[in-house]
Amino acid sequence: MDAIYDKIKLLFSTLGTLGDPNLMPILPHSGPEQLAQVRLVLVQPAGPRNLGAIARVMKNMGFRQWVLVDPQCDPLDMEAITTAVHGADLLHQARKVQTLPEALQGCVQVFGTTGRSQTYPPEWQIQSPRQAFPALLAAGPAALVFGPEDRGLSNEELALCHRQIQIPTNATYPSLNLAQAVAICCYELYTLVCQSPSPAPPMPSPQRLAPFELLEGFFDHLEALLLQIGYLHPHTARRKMLKFRALFQRAGLTVAEVALLRGILRQLQWSQGCSRQEPLEANAAPVPPTQPDSSRTPS
Repeated sequence: MDAIYDKIKLLFSTLGTLGDPNLMPILPHSGPEQLAQVRLVLVQPAGPRNLGAIARVMKNMGFRQWVLVDPQCDPLDMEAITTAVHGADLLHQARKVQTLPEALQGCVQVFGTTGRSQTYPPEWQIQSPRQAFPALLAAGPAALVFGPEDRGLSNEELALCHRQIQIPTNATYPSLNLAQAVAICCYELYTLVCQSPSPAPPMPSPQRLAPFELLEGFFDHLEALLLQIGYLHPHTARRKMLKFRALFQRAGLTVAEVALLRGILRQLQWSQGCSRQEPLEANAAPVPPTQPDSSRTPS
């Protein structure tokens, strides 16, 4: 019991500090191998010329993987192939999926880009690429997400990202073309890798950060429980869950920490006499089982 308490105490004592980019550990740079871990994700791209230009700049800067979410044009359109020049092979390699969560599977860092001039949720810390990208390269498989040419990423899509970034531009004309935005971000990442010192001796592997899908499962579990116990209400749940997302995304939760937190949620559900499969009815008195499910209790 003391060991579990110590883990919980350590986890919550770091929630306010792990989001500081100055405190993020930077792993030894390994050039092309690091950039190969960065996945460019384009949501509903509509212009074949943009896709061709993006393939070309990916080739220029050493990026290898990208995912098109519900693309509105054919990446093998002749305009795309012509614009890509020697990057046309990347057009053939582009993976197509239907939803943004599907595109983010396996990523431990997800950064979303935005160019809109508006008031964002106060929990978000909008950073420039130069401020944010050291953390993007620090932890393993990562995604850099770009929205459609006509609207950019919605707040719902940005909420799936661990950090939100914005390219600084002149206020008189701040709008960037999609291919330009991708090119600037690729250049910043490539420059960051090139400017790093020579690789240091191998270091012990850090604890494995939780991938996107594991965090999403935790957030779904947390929201369901908070609705069941009455802390959240349907009309305010979305806004409050943004706060919880920002809090835990800043923390950089590991796989073990997510398991620890979900163990707490399961025990709370048991104490309420309910389960995710059988939600507690509003007027029903909880009837606890004879004993908690020990197989679900974190050790």
